[in-house]
Amino acid sequence: MNPDSTAATKPVLIVPYVWIGDFVRCHSVVKLLQAQAPGRPVDIVSSTLCAPLADYMPGLRRVIVADLPRRRLGIARQRELAAKLRAGDYGQVLVMSRKWKAALAPWLAGIPVRTGFAGEVRIGLINDMRHGESQLPRMIDQMGALALPKGASLPAEWPLPELRVPADAVKRWQMQRGLADEPRPIVTLSPGAVGAGKAWPAGHYGQLAQALAQDGASIWVLGGPNESALAAQIAQADGPRVRDLTGNDLRTAILALAAADVAVTNDSGLMHVSAAIGTPTVAIFGPTSPWHWKPLNPIAAILEPPGDEAARQRARNDGNDAVAHRRTADVAVETVLASVRDVLSRVKSR
Repeated sequence: MNPDSTAATKPVLIVPYVWIGDFVRCHSVVKLLQAQAPGRPVDIVSSTLCAPLADYMPGLRRVIVADLPRRRLGIARQRELAAKLRAGDYGQVLVMSRKWKAALAPWLAGIPVRTGFAGEVRIGLINDMRHGESQLPRMIDQMGALALPKGASLPAEWPLPELRVPADAVKRWQMQRGLADEPRPIVTLSPGAVGAGKAWPAGHYGQLAQALAQDGASIWVLGGPNESALAAQIAQADGPRVRDLTGNDLRTAILALAAADVAVTNDSGLMHVSAAIGTPTVAIFGPTSPWHWKPLNPIAAILEPPGDEAARQRARNDGNDAVAHRRTADVAVETVLASVRDVLSRVKSR
C-alpha cells in the first residue's frame, strides 16, 4: 500500500536494529527521508546505549528511548512504548528488523503505515509489506530500501551518515575529564567487537600502544564495561600514557573519537562512529567482509590478513562465508603501526 496523503504529511518513525553500527547507518535513512519530504519530522526509537548518538545526528527531531527485552516479548514494555508512539501521531513507521516483536509497539500504537520486510508471519502487524530482502547485499541496502517507494531502484550511492560533535562540547569534556593537556597526537584504540573472531588480540593492541607511546602519542582505550579488562591489559604495555576511557556511557566514546587524531578499531560499532564523525579511522578486519560491513564514510585504511586474495574476491558475492576462516591475529602489529604512522604524517593535529 502507499501512504495516504494525510499519513504522508505526519512525522515518520524509524525502529532500527539495536546495534551501534546499525544505528549510525540509520542516519543515511534519515537523510533520504528528508530529501524525499523536506520538513517532515523524523524520529527514531533507541536503546539507552545508543541514545547519545541521536544528539549528534543533524535532521533527527527526537529520540524515543525504550529498552525492550531481547529474549522475551516484554508485553508491559511494549505497551509503554506504544503509548509514547501514539502520542507522536506518526503517519508511517519503518521497522528495520524482520522480527515479529519489532513491529508490535507500532501496531499497538495504531500507526497507519507500517513498513517492513516479510518475516516471522507479521501479516497485519506490517501493512506495507516489502519482499526481496535476501537479494539486497548490504545492511544499508536493506535499511534504505524501506525508505523508498515500493519497487523503486536503489540509488547508486546512499547519503553518508554524519555525526556532528561541537568543538566546544569536546573541549568541555576534556577539561572535565582532566584531558585538556593531553599531548598530541591522540590515538584511540577500540578493542571490543560483537561476534566471534572479530577482535584483534589485546596483546597486539598492547604492542601497538607501546610503540605509539614511544612515538610520543597519547593512547585512549574506548569501549563498554566489557572492554575494561582489555584496557587494563593494554595499559600494562605503557601505563602512564594509556588512558582507560571504557564505561557505560557511549557519549564518552563519541567525544573521545571527536577529539582524536586517529582511531584504531576492530570491525565494530565504534568503527562506524569514528567514520561518521570524520576522524581518520584504521579498521582491522578478519572473518567479516569489508565490502558488506565497512562504514559508508571514507576511512583511512582497511587492514585484512595477508594472502588469500581469492577469498576477498568471493566475499563480494558470498559475504562473510568466504572469509570466515580468517583471523584478525594475522594482521601484524607492524602493519597497523605503519598505517597509523602514515595517517599521522598526513593529518594535522586538531
